[in-house]
Amino acid sequence: MCAVTVNAASSVSLEDVSVVSPRGETILNAIALRIEAGDSVALAGRSGAGKTTILRLLNGLTAPSTGRVLIDGVEMNGDLTERRRHIGTILQAPALFPHRSVYDNVATVPRLLDWPEERIREAAREMLDRLGMPLDRFGPRFPRSLSGGEQQRIGIARAMIAQPALLLCDEPFSALDPLVRRDLQDEFVGLRDRGHVTMLFVTHDLAEALRVGRRIVLIDRGEIVCDLPREAFVRSDHPLVRQFIEASRLPEI
Repeated sequence: MCAVTVNAASSVSLEDVSVVSPRGETILNAIALRIEAGDSVALAGRSGAGKTTILRLLNGLTAPSTGRVLIDGVEMNGDLTERRRHIGTILQAPALFPHRSVYDNVATVPRLLDWPEERIREAAREMLDRLGMPLDRFGPRFPRSLSGGEQQRIGIARAMIAQPALLLCDEPFSALDPLVRRDLQDEFVGLRDRGHVTMLFVTHDLAEALRVGRRIVLIDRGEIVCDLPREAFVRSDHPLVRQFIEASRLPEI
């Protein structure tokens, strides 16, 4: 079996970051956020609060209007092609390449990193086995032949196969039915805990945030209103936190 090199997890810093739209609307307002290497943070809040914009800043898809965005102490600017290859992204719609097989989809990033094919196949086999999709059975298939839950599993495998130092997740389970969603949460948390990765997970669902994140950052109208470990978060007396908690059926944590 080919050994897979585990990258060191990344640290993340947003230093007094604001984002203003071309029409002059403030999307993020003076955000200060520090995430240590290996931490697991859920970004919660209402639609339009600015959660996805934070992920876009960390992937270099949005530039701050003011302030600095740093990964491992290095500012996100210039040519980000190589840096993005060490950032995994899982989206609500996995955006698989429709004319590539499952195996070729999963192999996308390792090939960009010039892994030898034997190593890619072994890593793909291990990752897909963990997700209940054996390579021999699913590898030759194409995305159109998969269910929504199966496609999302392939999206997770593609994002995590190269052991990214930073994993960005934008509501990856929100379009799935409750049973598939729960199963994928379990599988995702298991993969997360086996790897050395820093994770940001965007969700509207507070119960999901508490399940996948060790720390909860609640964002409202472009500002951080609460940033606490999940056990402290559920005890917080902040009015907006209480509103979210009262509107949610929370699992035991």
